[in-house]
Amino acid sequence: MLKKLPPIFKNFYFLTGIIFLLWMTFVDSNDLISRFNMSSKLRALQSEKEYYESKIVEVEKDRKELMTNKELLEKFAREKYLMKKETEDLFIIQVKD
Repeated sequence: MLKKLPPIFKNFYFLTGIIFLLWMTFVDSNDLISRFNMSSKLRALQSEKEYYESKIVEVEKDRKELMTNKELLEKFAREKYLMKKETEDLFIIQVKD
């Protein structure tokens, strides 16, 4: 039976290397499949981080504008929080889809 095998499969170092590659590909806790999944998740998280960083810059810019411009602050308060002066009437129009 062993005489029919090519000599490369009888080599100790070849067999050890094959076993090592199989172990690192499928069995180990840091196998190639897990590393691929983790790297794809890392890319997704990095793109999400870039999105939120751009939103933070946008919100900080809006906040700075609101804190320096009284008219813009009043407009924001009226539109977002439905605030009004005592002498005004407020009508809310809701559009049904």
